[in-house]
Amino acid sequence: MATRTNTQSPPLHVADSHDLIRVHGARVNNLKDVSVEIPKRRLTVFTGVSGSGKSSLVFSTIAAESQRMINETYSAFVQGFMPTLARPEVDVLDGLTTAIIVDQQRLGADPRSTVGTVTDANAMLRILFSRLGEPHIGPPGAYAFNVPSVRASGAITVERGAKKTVKATFNRTGGMCPRCEGRGSVSDIDLTQLYDDSKSISEGAFTIPGWKSDSFWTVRLYAESGFLDPDKPISRFTKKEMRDFLHHEPVKVKVEGVNLTYEGLIPKIQKSFLSKDKDAMQPHIRAFVERAVTFTSCPECEGTRLSEEARSSKIGRISIADACAMQISDLAEWVRGLDEPTVAPLLTALGRTLDSFVEIGLGYLALDRPSGTLSGGEAQRVKMIRHLGSSLTDVTYVFDEPTIGLHPHDIQRMNGLLLRLRDKGNTVLVVEHKPETIAIADHVVDLGPGAGTAGGTVCFEGTVDGLRAAGTVTGRHFDDRAALKKTVRTPTGTLEIRGATAHNLRNVDVDVPLGVLAVVTGVAGSGKSSLVHGSIPAGENVVSVDQGAIRGSRRSNPATYTGLLDPIRKAFAKANGVKPALFSANSEGACPTCNGVGVVYTDLGMMAGVATTCDDCEGKRFQSAVLEYHLGGRDISEVLAMPVTEAEEFFGSGEAATPAAHRILGRLVDVGLGYLSLGQPLTTLSGGERQRLKLATHMAEKGGVYVLDEPTAGLHLADVEQLLGLLDRLVDSGKSVIVVEHHQAVMAHADWIIDLGPGAGHDGGTIVFEGTPTDLVAARSTLTGEHLAGYVGA
Repeated sequence: MATRTNTQSPPLHVADSHDLIRVHGARVNNLKDVSVEIPKRRLTVFTGVSGSGKSSLVFSTIAAESQRMINETYSAFVQGFMPTLARPEVDVLDGLTTAIIVDQQRLGADPRSTVGTVTDANAMLRILFSRLGEPHIGPPGAYAFNVPSVRASGAITVERGAKKTVKATFNRTGGMCPRCEGRGSVSDIDLTQLYDDSKSISEGAFTIPGWKSDSFWTVRLYAESGFLDPDKPISRFTKKEMRDFLHHEPVKVKVEGVNLTYEGLIPKIQKSFLSKDKDAMQPHIRAFVERAVTFTSCPECEGTRLSEEARSSKIGRISIADACAMQISDLAEWVRGLDEPTVAPLLTALGRTLDSFVEIGLGYLALDRPSGTLSGGEAQRVKMIRHLGSSLTDVTYVFDEPTIGLHPHDIQRMNGLLLRLRDKGNTVLVVEHKPETIAIADHVVDLGPGAGTAGGTVCFEGTVDGLRAAGTVTGRHFDDRAALKKTVRTPTGTLEIRGATAHNLRNVDVDVPLGVLAVVTGVAGSGKSSLVHGSIPAGENVVSVDQGAIRGSRRSNPATYTGLLDPIRKAFAKANGVKPALFSANSEGACPTCNGVGVVYTDLGMMAGVATTCDDCEGKRFQSAVLEYHLGGRDISEVLAMPVTEAEEFFGSGEAATPAAHRILGRLVDVGLGYLSLGQPLTTLSGGERQRLKLATHMAEKGGVYVLDEPTAGLHLADVEQLLGLLDRLVDSGKSVIVVEHHQAVMAHADWIIDLGPGAGHDGGTIVFEGTPTDLVAARSTLTGEHLAGYVGA
């Protein structure tokens, strides 16, 4: 007789009950006591308008606490070398796992940093060439453009038993090109940009920013050094005077009883301007450097960065310079073709890394591409490469808009990668605006309802179908589709581009229409940026707004960045009969206790530092005496606390009317930043907010042609409508707008589309379509045409 088995499932093991990440009472930045429960081993997408608090919840709360807790497992000695992280403002964080953050921070712009160095592909290639390269020239360092060759000889004392002095020689073979020092390019200074040689030094010959005629450290140093005649025009200098003027080595001189160092103009300019990171310079200084310095490919290494010895060693007919210059998809094929059992594990690892590039849609890059030239989206995907083949499970992967910079065709591939990471048993958290990626989510958290102080609450939590039915901003706009324009504008002229060959462009000839909204599109790596930024000269008439990060400390805010603070300070000074410098928290008006920061930082060594509100100024950043001066009934700290919309009204009429300030505030409202407060630190702004802040600043420039690089980056579906309205207003005011863009709503709204392709890298670089969006949809002859047709439902 058969025994009856118990069909009931065994009781759940207590270890399996931790299947949620619980957040209770999160108050980071603008979050208002947010509580959410996020399922583990699922794909959760966080949505909401730009500035609603998505990054504050995902990056500054969940990921930051996970990272902090992992750091605390190291010894105090090790923690002393690591960045110190404060615990986020949150009541409960439960169920966290190890977080791997893949954000959009640009990769370092160091001139020696390349795609190969940041992904370790170069390190593996160097080992490969040091084992198989003929002739053999040395260890892996001999193929590294970051390692210089060193030779030394001399006497050394060996302290073992009886001391004895022996002669020793030391050699290290490095792969660095000695001429360009591994940079691949050499700089040449255009002297006509430094001075007007028809004038003398005392007549103000220098045209260098910040070199005023009464400056003790610059102009007067040259005039009173004794090496030069300050009253003689520079063009009439003798050979010796010219050499002393331009190339003199550093020497001590006395000027008005003060000991100063005199040196030639060229080394002085190189130290004071060229040794600094160009991206961190003020805009007018950067413009001067770009005018004065021309970078040309190094004649000795032909731009490869490598010494002659490193280039002479080859595997077959390929040197390491040739390998790094290959398109990665071709390099992967070459590596697969090498059959060397002695280095089989190395070939497998290198092949896997290179295949990951192709799989993630970056097969068009080359390993010698400088990392600083990658877009935000490309940089993020390069960071993903090291995680694709990972065997880790039960890890939290955190992504910040992974679809930025991706053509709709590439978004499907990215979705597949996110799902693959989830299916391995990982928790995947994604901050995203694109409906194609929101649609694949297992769980959606929608923040809002607005941005800034109007956001910071959870409006919806649940499935994608539930989001569609919800009345939130994201839910209402989820299925929005821009319609094709029925009538398009007529161009007022054309911008001719002839024989464009930058990067992968194949001798492209194209006429870009002016006076209309022209969109340049194509798959990632097809040559869009090369065509627009490389072929349209950034002259007096062209305003270019790229995706470069805004540089700013915690002292920087929208008022300082846009130049708004200058007219405000002057208005306060005029109304109160005092100096404008009093109304700057970085100058005379700063609270002496906190130096105008508003908080006092206490460094606790390897523990997280503590920031406490300054007791003297109560966080207002100004001296109490300064706060007694008023304009329109408000003091300077109250004005900086105003949102942009309120400030626009305040400075628009009445006693505080300031036309210069009102114009800048109007532009901030135009780009949808009316909710930002004037004094909000730039470090707290989201990516989309920074992009629009930059656009608002550039709108003041008097250009006839605006070139925008993916202005929809970081924008919510609802904000895209507002951006289209802004682009229309720019065109209707007589401007020409050229947009590099992947968003179908912008394509549908365009008057003219230029589509590059058909593929990426050497499969792209040609114009595959020119015409109106309607013609592109009707023809469906390109990938863009097919996806746009699907988007508009044609």
